[in-house]
Amino acid sequence: MTDHPESARHGSSQAPPTEWNGRATNRLQWLLALAGAGCVALGIELAVDGAWTSGIAPLLMSVIGCLAAGLLILFGTLAFVHVAVKVDGDSLEVRCGHAGLPRRRILLSHVTGAEFVPRINPREWGGWGYRWRPEQGTAVVVRKGEGMALRLGDGRTFTVTVDDAETAVRFIRQRLHLPSSGKRPGD
Repeated sequence: MTDHPESARHGSSQAPPTEWNGRATNRLQWLLALAGAGCVALGIELAVDGAWTSGIAPLLMSVIGCLAAGLLILFGTLAFVHVAVKVDGDSLEVRCGHAGLPRRRILLSHVTGAEFVPRINPREWGGWGYRWRPEQGTAVVVRKGEGMALRLGDGRTFTVTVDDAETAVRFIRQRLHLPSSGKRPGD
């Protein structure tokens, strides 16, 4: 007798997926990045064509201030233009921006529950980015909208905004053998 995979018994020749990938993007962040690039350009313009008649200290402070503010705005916003979430056999990994930093990896063995959150508002977390609030836990928020919240074994919560979060929650619950309520059997 030949043993067939479960999916083949139901008329499908495809195996169930072994990983889930999702992404969320905030196009408004590009406008902020543009403002940062403008500050950098102003700093360069001041350095090249600045009038040195008022002294070196004020000009140097202006150039350094424009460059520093511009780079902080530019890299701070580009880091959170989008978020990529990957759930595979044993972990959930969140990567932010084009460089993938900051990055967070959570072992699924540390997850006790997963919930779909239909509406995450950046104002509730204090803005966009990697956020921590004592009463809410940790979050990666790149836009307003749907996301998921994971309850971790140590009592903390990790929330992330991602498209198709409902599918991600189902995938995680399936991996952890959780019922649809998000609680482990026997709790």
